[in-house]
Amino acid sequence: MKYSPHPAVPGPRMCRPCTSPAPSCWPCPPPALQAPSPLAPCPRASPAPHLGDGAGSRGAWCWGWGGHVPILTAVCSPPPHSKAEAEAIEKELLEDYRFGRQQLIEIWGHACAMAVTKAFPLPSLPRKQPTVLVVCGPAQNGAIGLVCARHLRIFDYEPTIFYPKRSPDPLYRDFTTQCEKMDIPFLSYLPTEVQLINDAYNAVVDAVLGAEAEASEGREPCAAILATLKHVRIPIVSLDVPSGWDVEAGSSGGISPDVLVSLSAPKQCARRFLGRQHFVAGRFLPYDVQKKFELNPPKYPGTECVVAL
Repeated sequence: MKYSPHPAVPGPRMCRPCTSPAPSCWPCPPPALQAPSPLAPCPRASPAPHLGDGAGSRGAWCWGWGGHVPILTAVCSPPPHSKAEAEAIEKELLEDYRFGRQQLIEIWGHACAMAVTKAFPLPSLPRKQPTVLVVCGPAQNGAIGLVCARHLRIFDYEPTIFYPKRSPDPLYRDFTTQCEKMDIPFLSYLPTEVQLINDAYNAVVDAVLGAEAEASEGREPCAAILATLKHVRIPIVSLDVPSGWDVEAGSSGGISPDVLVSLSAPKQCARRFLGRQHFVAGRFLPYDVQKKFELNPPKYPGTECVVAL
Protein backbone atom coordinates (compact mmCIF):
# COMPACT_ATOMS: atom_id res chain seq x y z
CA MET A 1 0.00 0.00 0.00
CA LYS A 2 1.51 3.32 -1.05
CA TYR A 3 0.32 6.89 -0.68
CA SER A 4 0.63 9.32 -3.57
CA PRO A 5 -0.71 12.55 -2.04
CA HIS A 6 -2.60 15.01 -4.19
CA PRO A 7 -3.33 17.83 -1.70
CA ALA A 8 -4.75 20.09 -4.40
CA VAL A 9 -7.62 17.68 -5.04
CA PRO A 10 -10.04 17.77 -2.12
CA GLY A 11 -12.51 15.04 -1.25
CA PRO A 12 -13.16 12.16 1.10
CA ARG A 13 -11.48 8.80 1.03
CA MET A 14 -13.75 6.10 -0.38
CA CYS A 15 -13.59 2.34 -0.65
CA ARG A 16 -14.62 -0.11 -3.33
CA PRO A 17 -14.68 -3.57 -1.72
CA CYS A 18 -13.71 -6.86 -3.32
CA THR A 19 -16.43 -8.44 -5.42
CA SER A 20 -15.39 -11.91 -4.25
CA PRO A 21 -13.44 -11.56 -1.00
CA ALA A 22 -10.89 -14.26 -0.27
CA PRO A 23 -8.91 -14.99 2.91
CA SER A 24 -5.83 -13.39 1.37
CA CYS A 25 -7.63 -10.15 0.46
CA TRP A 26 -6.85 -6.93 2.25
CA PRO A 27 -9.61 -5.63 4.52
CA CYS A 28 -11.29 -2.38 3.59
CA PRO A 29 -10.41 0.70 5.65
CA PRO A 30 -12.40 1.36 8.81
CA PRO A 31 -15.85 2.89 8.20
CA ALA A 32 -14.71 6.19 9.67
CA LEU A 33 -12.30 6.55 6.75
CA GLN A 34 -14.83 5.63 4.08
CA ALA A 35 -17.36 7.77 2.27
CA PRO A 36 -20.88 6.47 1.70
CA SER A 37 -20.76 6.87 -2.08
CA PRO A 38 -19.06 4.24 -4.25
CA LEU A 39 -15.69 4.85 -5.78
CA ALA A 40 -15.41 4.81 -9.55
CA PRO A 41 -13.07 2.20 -11.03
CA CYS A 42 -9.55 3.16 -10.13
CA PRO A 43 -6.99 3.28 -12.97
CA ARG A 44 -4.44 1.68 -10.65
CA ALA A 45 -6.67 -1.17 -9.48
CA SER A 46 -5.83 -4.76 -10.27
CA PRO A 47 -6.60 -5.95 -13.83
CA ALA A 48 -9.93 -7.46 -14.77
CA PRO A 49 -9.08 -11.11 -13.98
CA HIS A 50 -8.69 -10.13 -10.32
CA LEU A 51 -12.02 -8.35 -10.04
CA GLY A 52 -14.62 -10.98 -9.46
CA ASP A 53 -14.48 -13.14 -12.57
CA GLY A 54 -15.86 -16.25 -10.90
CA ALA A 55 -15.79 -18.31 -7.75
CA GLY A 56 -12.66 -17.86 -5.72
CA SER A 57 -11.40 -14.88 -7.68
CA ARG A 58 -9.51 -12.15 -5.88
CA GLY A 59 -10.68 -8.57 -5.87
CA ALA A 60 -9.12 -5.24 -5.03
CA TRP A 61 -10.04 -2.08 -3.23
CA CYS A 62 -8.89 1.46 -3.78
CA TRP A 63 -8.96 4.74 -1.97
CA GLY A 64 -9.24 7.92 -3.98
CA TRP A 65 -10.07 11.59 -4.03
CA GLY A 66 -13.45 12.16 -5.71
CA GLY A 67 -13.13 8.87 -7.62
CA HIS A 68 -10.63 10.31 -10.11
CA VAL A 69 -7.15 10.62 -8.58
CA PRO A 70 -6.27 7.60 -6.41
CA ILE A 71 -4.10 8.24 -3.39
CA LEU A 72 -3.86 4.64 -2.25
CA THR A 73 -4.32 1.38 -4.08
CA ALA A 74 -3.90 -2.18 -2.90
CA VAL A 75 -4.12 -5.28 -5.03
CA CYS A 76 -5.10 -8.48 -3.31
CA SER A 77 -2.45 -11.14 -2.88
CA PRO A 78 -2.27 -13.80 -5.59
CA PRO A 79 -3.81 -17.08 -4.42
CA PRO A 80 -1.41 -19.16 -2.31
CA HIS A 81 -0.30 -22.55 -3.55
CA SER A 82 0.38 -25.89 -1.92
CA LYS A 83 3.75 -27.53 -1.62
CA ALA A 84 2.82 -30.00 -4.36
CA GLU A 85 1.85 -27.15 -6.71
CA ALA A 86 5.12 -25.31 -5.99
CA GLU A 87 7.07 -28.47 -6.78
CA ALA A 88 5.09 -28.95 -10.01
CA ILE A 89 5.84 -25.37 -11.10
CA GLU A 90 9.56 -25.85 -10.45
CA LYS A 91 9.56 -29.20 -12.26
CA GLU A 92 7.89 -27.66 -15.31
CA LEU A 93 10.44 -24.85 -15.40
CA LEU A 94 13.33 -27.32 -15.20
CA GLU A 95 12.04 -30.01 -17.56
CA ASP A 96 9.74 -28.32 -20.06
CA TYR A 97 11.21 -24.82 -20.24
CA ARG A 98 14.80 -26.01 -19.77
CA PHE A 99 15.66 -23.59 -17.01
CA GLY A 100 18.83 -24.70 -15.23
CA ARG A 101 18.78 -25.13 -11.46
CA GLN A 102 21.67 -22.69 -11.15
CA GLN A 103 19.69 -20.22 -13.27
CA LEU A 104 16.61 -20.46 -11.03
CA ILE A 105 18.66 -20.06 -7.86
CA GLU A 106 20.39 -17.02 -9.36
CA ILE A 107 17.05 -15.44 -10.37
CA TRP A 108 15.54 -16.03 -6.94
CA GLY A 109 18.63 -14.92 -5.03
CA HIS A 110 18.85 -11.67 -6.98
CA ALA A 111 15.14 -11.01 -6.42
CA CYS A 112 15.53 -11.63 -2.68
CA ALA A 113 18.38 -9.12 -2.53
CA MET A 114 16.19 -6.60 -4.34
CA ALA A 115 13.43 -7.16 -1.79
CA VAL A 116 15.90 -6.52 1.04
CA THR A 117 16.96 -3.22 -0.55
CA LYS A 118 13.31 -2.16 -0.80
CA ALA A 119 12.46 -3.16 2.75
CA PHE A 120 15.67 -1.69 4.20
CA PRO A 121 17.12 1.04 1.96
CA LEU A 122 20.67 2.01 2.84
CA PRO A 123 19.76 5.51 4.13
CA SER A 124 17.16 4.02 6.49
CA LEU A 125 19.44 1.58 8.31
CA PRO A 126 19.84 2.37 12.02
CA ARG A 127 23.54 1.53 12.12
CA LYS A 128 26.35 3.34 10.39
CA GLN A 129 27.61 0.13 8.80
CA PRO A 130 25.04 -1.49 6.44
CA THR A 131 25.53 -4.94 7.95
CA VAL A 132 23.21 -7.86 7.21
CA LEU A 133 23.52 -11.40 8.55
CA VAL A 134 22.57 -14.10 6.02
CA VAL A 135 21.93 -17.49 7.65
CA CYS A 136 22.03 -20.34 5.13
CA GLY A 137 20.83 -23.90 5.43
CA PRO A 138 22.25 -26.94 3.62
CA ALA A 139 19.64 -27.24 0.83
CA GLN A 140 18.33 -25.05 -1.99
CA ASN A 141 17.09 -22.21 0.22
CA GLY A 142 20.61 -21.89 1.59
CA ALA A 143 22.01 -21.60 -1.93
CA ILE A 144 19.46 -18.86 -2.65
CA GLY A 145 20.72 -17.12 0.49
CA LEU A 146 24.30 -17.27 -0.82
CA VAL A 147 23.25 -15.60 -4.08
CA CYS A 148 21.25 -13.03 -2.11
CA ALA A 149 24.34 -12.20 -0.03
CA ARG A 150 26.48 -11.76 -3.16
CA HIS A 151 24.01 -9.33 -4.70
CA LEU A 152 23.65 -7.44 -1.43
CA ARG A 153 27.42 -6.96 -1.51
CA ILE A 154 27.13 -5.57 -5.05
CA PHE A 155 24.40 -3.20 -3.79
CA ASP A 156 26.85 -1.79 -1.18
CA TYR A 157 25.51 -3.67 1.84
CA GLU A 158 27.92 -5.53 4.10
CA PRO A 159 26.63 -9.10 4.35
CA THR A 160 28.07 -11.74 6.63
CA ILE A 161 27.19 -15.38 6.01
CA PHE A 162 26.63 -18.17 8.52
CA TYR A 163 26.68 -21.44 6.58
CA PRO A 164 27.41 -24.19 9.11
CA LYS A 165 26.54 -27.26 7.03
CA ARG A 166 27.91 -26.82 3.55
CA SER A 167 26.42 -28.92 0.81
CA PRO A 168 28.72 -31.24 -1.16
CA ASP A 169 26.75 -30.37 -4.32
CA PRO A 170 29.22 -28.79 -6.80
CA LEU A 171 26.60 -26.19 -7.74
CA TYR A 172 26.33 -24.99 -4.15
CA ARG A 173 30.11 -25.02 -3.79
CA ASP A 174 30.29 -22.66 -6.76
CA PHE A 175 27.98 -20.18 -5.03
CA THR A 176 30.13 -20.42 -1.89
CA THR A 177 33.30 -19.76 -3.88
CA GLN A 178 31.74 -16.70 -5.50
CA CYS A 179 30.97 -15.22 -2.08
CA GLU A 180 34.47 -15.99 -0.80
CA LYS A 181 36.05 -14.38 -3.87
CA MET A 182 34.02 -11.24 -3.16
CA ASP A 183 35.48 -11.09 0.36
CA ILE A 184 32.14 -11.73 2.07
CA PRO A 185 33.00 -12.99 5.56
CA PHE A 186 31.73 -16.35 6.84
CA LEU A 187 31.05 -16.86 10.54
CA SER A 188 32.50 -19.97 12.13
CA TYR A 189 29.67 -20.05 14.68
CA LEU A 190 26.40 -18.26 15.41
CA PRO A 191 26.51 -16.44 18.74
CA THR A 192 24.04 -17.88 21.21
CA GLU A 193 24.11 -14.51 22.99
CA VAL A 194 21.32 -12.90 20.98
CA GLN A 195 22.30 -9.37 21.98
CA LEU A 196 25.55 -9.75 20.05
CA ILE A 197 23.54 -10.31 16.88
CA ASN A 198 21.18 -7.42 17.68
CA ASP A 199 24.13 -5.07 18.18
CA ALA A 200 26.13 -6.13 15.12
CA TYR A 201 23.55 -6.29 12.34
CA ASN A 202 20.67 -4.29 10.88
CA ALA A 203 18.71 -7.34 9.73
CA VAL A 204 18.88 -11.11 9.35
CA VAL A 205 18.11 -12.99 6.14
CA ASP A 206 16.58 -16.35 6.99
CA ALA A 207 17.63 -18.81 4.28
CA VAL A 208 17.80 -21.79 6.60
CA LEU A 209 14.81 -23.89 5.54
CA GLY A 210 12.47 -23.68 2.60
CA ALA A 211 9.96 -26.27 1.51
CA GLU A 212 12.23 -28.93 3.02
CA ALA A 213 11.34 -27.75 6.54
CA GLU A 214 9.54 -30.94 7.55
CA ALA A 215 12.63 -33.06 6.99
CA SER A 216 15.24 -30.79 8.54
CA GLU A 217 13.94 -28.50 11.27
CA GLY A 218 14.48 -30.94 14.13
CA ARG A 219 18.08 -31.75 13.19
CA GLU A 220 21.25 -29.87 13.97
CA PRO A 221 22.47 -27.36 13.12
CA CYS A 222 19.03 -26.10 12.06
CA ALA A 223 17.39 -26.62 15.45
CA ALA A 224 20.00 -24.50 17.26
CA ILE A 225 19.82 -21.79 14.59
CA LEU A 226 16.04 -21.54 14.91
CA ALA A 227 16.28 -21.41 18.70
CA THR A 228 18.55 -18.37 18.35
CA LEU A 229 16.61 -16.61 15.59
CA LYS A 230 13.37 -16.85 17.57
CA HIS A 231 14.84 -14.41 20.10
CA VAL A 232 16.56 -11.80 17.92
CA ARG A 233 15.05 -8.32 18.04
CA ILE A 234 16.30 -7.01 14.70
CA PRO A 235 14.13 -7.57 11.59
CA ILE A 236 14.16 -10.97 9.90
CA VAL A 237 13.65 -11.46 6.17
CA SER A 238 12.50 -15.00 5.36
CA LEU A 239 13.01 -16.48 1.91
CA ASP A 240 9.95 -18.31 0.53
CA VAL A 241 8.93 -20.14 3.74
CA PRO A 242 9.87 -18.88 7.22
CA SER A 243 12.13 -21.44 8.88
CA GLY A 244 10.27 -23.68 11.27
CA TRP A 245 6.92 -23.15 9.51
CA ASP A 246 4.88 -25.87 7.89
CA VAL A 247 4.70 -25.07 4.18
CA GLU A 248 0.93 -25.30 4.16
CA ALA A 249 -0.33 -24.95 7.75
CA GLY A 250 1.94 -22.04 8.65
CA SER A 251 3.73 -21.30 11.91
CA SER A 252 4.07 -24.01 14.51
CA GLY A 253 6.40 -22.23 16.88
CA GLY A 254 8.85 -21.08 14.22
CA ILE A 255 10.36 -17.64 13.78
CA SER A 256 8.30 -14.49 13.23
CA PRO A 257 9.76 -12.64 10.23
CA ASP A 258 9.15 -8.98 9.52
CA VAL A 259 9.49 -9.50 5.76
CA LEU A 260 8.57 -12.49 3.59
CA VAL A 261 9.81 -12.99 0.04
CA SER A 262 7.70 -15.58 -1.77
CA LEU A 263 9.53 -17.24 -4.65
CA SER A 264 7.50 -17.64 -7.87
CA ALA A 265 4.19 -17.50 -5.93
CA PRO A 266 3.07 -17.36 -2.29
CA LYS A 267 2.81 -20.69 -0.49
CA GLN A 268 -0.23 -21.51 1.64
CA CYS A 269 1.67 -20.67 4.83
CA ALA A 270 1.79 -17.03 3.66
CA ARG A 271 -1.81 -16.68 4.87
CA ARG A 272 -0.40 -16.79 8.41
CA PHE A 273 2.25 -14.15 7.77
CA LEU A 274 1.68 -11.10 9.97
CA GLY A 275 4.86 -9.16 9.22
CA ARG A 276 5.06 -5.71 7.71
CA GLN A 277 6.02 -6.51 4.10
CA HIS A 278 5.35 -9.41 1.76
CA PHE A 279 7.11 -9.50 -1.60
CA VAL A 280 6.59 -11.87 -4.52
CA ALA A 281 9.44 -12.72 -6.90
CA GLY A 282 7.76 -14.31 -9.90
CA ARG A 283 8.00 -11.92 -12.80
CA PHE A 284 10.28 -14.28 -14.71
CA LEU A 285 7.60 -16.99 -14.95
CA PRO A 286 6.47 -17.68 -18.53
CA TYR A 287 2.90 -16.64 -19.25
CA ASP A 288 1.75 -20.20 -20.01
CA VAL A 289 3.04 -21.34 -16.61
CA GLN A 290 1.16 -18.51 -14.92
CA LYS A 291 -2.01 -19.51 -16.76
CA LYS A 292 -1.67 -23.28 -16.24
CA PHE A 293 -1.21 -22.99 -12.48
CA GLU A 294 -3.65 -20.08 -12.10
CA LEU A 295 -1.02 -17.92 -10.43
CA ASN A 296 -2.84 -14.62 -11.09
CA PRO A 297 0.39 -12.66 -10.54
CA PRO A 298 0.23 -9.06 -9.34
CA LYS A 299 1.25 -6.28 -11.68
CA TYR A 300 4.97 -5.56 -11.43
CA PRO A 301 5.79 -1.86 -11.70
CA GLY A 302 8.19 -0.78 -14.42
CA THR A 303 11.03 -3.27 -14.78
CA GLU A 304 10.91 -4.52 -11.17
CA CYS A 305 11.53 -8.22 -10.54
CA VAL A 306 9.72 -8.15 -7.17
CA VAL A 307 6.49 -6.52 -6.04
CA ALA A 308 5.19 -5.75 -2.57
CA LEU A 309 1.68 -7.03 -1.85
